[in-house]
Amino acid sequence: MENHRSLENQVVLITGAARRVGAVIARTLHARGMNIVLHYRASRGEAETLRDQLNAIRPGSAIAHACDLHHTAALEALIDASLQGWGRLDALVNNASTFYPTPVGEITETQWDDLVGTNLKAPLFLSQAAAPHLKKTTGCIINITDIHAGRPLKNHTVYSIAKAGLVMLTKSLARELGPEVRVNAVAPGAILWPERELDEIVKQRIISATALKRQGEPGDVALAVLFLIRDGAYISGEVITVDGGRGLSD
Repeated sequence: MENHRSLENQVVLITGAARRVGAVIARTLHARGMNIVLHYRASRGEAETLRDQLNAIRPGSAIAHACDLHHTAALEALIDASLQGWGRLDALVNNASTFYPTPVGEITETQWDDLVGTNLKAPLFLSQAAAPHLKKTTGCIINITDIHAGRPLKNHTVYSIAKAGLVMLTKSLARELGPEVRVNAVAPGAILWPERELDEIVKQRIISATALKRQGEPGDVALAVLFLIRDGAYISGEVITVDGGRGLSD
């Protein structure tokens, strides 16, 4: 018999929540009773549409807030959005990510600042800003990392470095913020293909390398996040890999 902890009226801030995996995480947590702060940078129309859809289901349960995560000074305002809306913060999901190739020999400082800024620096400083409020609610932080944090992706050196750093950030924050705040991560594998076109042969090669021989879905990641927020009361400093067993291949 299921005996899940209630999430009703708890508040979660999700970065990069307007589209793709972030939007599915938002819908999944909202369906379990959470109030949602939808962060977006440029996807205003999609964020506001999602906000309106969630509010149509449960009035006053979602807000959308724009923020460029590269601007560290603006991150406090993002945390304040949840406090102004509901007076509390129970969970932070660092989902926003930037992804593109950086072959060695062509890497620029601008690319470094962008990829590390979005994938590592922003989660650190946003977590730091959120920590005092999460301690009051014995809340949690979930970082969305990547299987390539441990197995570098060819031609994506900077991205792989940033995600590897995010794994260590997860472990470091778990040690620093306990016992009040739990910090964990989810590492997706082949869930959604990059928005730039991938060759079908490459896609099939990736899928064939998984133990389950199929592509995953954003909902698989969302359910892992839900588990860590709702059911993982004695889990901190861990990374749940959602890759269909791809990490088992040579």
